[in-house]
Amino acid sequence: MTRSLHVVPDPVSPPRHGRHRASDTPAGVPSRATVLALRSIPVIGWVFLIVGVVRPFRARWLRVAFWIDVVLSVGVHAAQIPAARKVAAERGISGRRAAVMTMLFGATWWKTLGEGNR
Repeated sequence: MTRSLHVVPDPVSPPRHGRHRASDTPAGVPSRATVLALRSIPVIGWVFLIVGVVRPFRARWLRVAFWIDVVLSVGVHAAQIPAARKVAAERGISGRRAAVMTMLFGATWWKTLGEGNR
């Protein structure tokens, strides 16, 4: 008999250690604290961009990070707007609000739209 190095947990039985606890939210719906933590990441990115515009970075690695952030914050967020508008429309949220919120928060806004997170 050979033993596998990768143990797959039994999905039926509850976990036997404290790291995985049952949450108050239904399966697949992140908690409010998780949503807020995720949405803070793009906000930090926007703050970084504003700082870089107001006072351009001298260090090469900060300039590189600045341009990567430009591509992610502007380009990738803008590319997500059509999908965000579709998800928002299903929940009765206007297309304009979906576009603004997606530009600000990206997928952390429209992918975490639970029934109570409008």
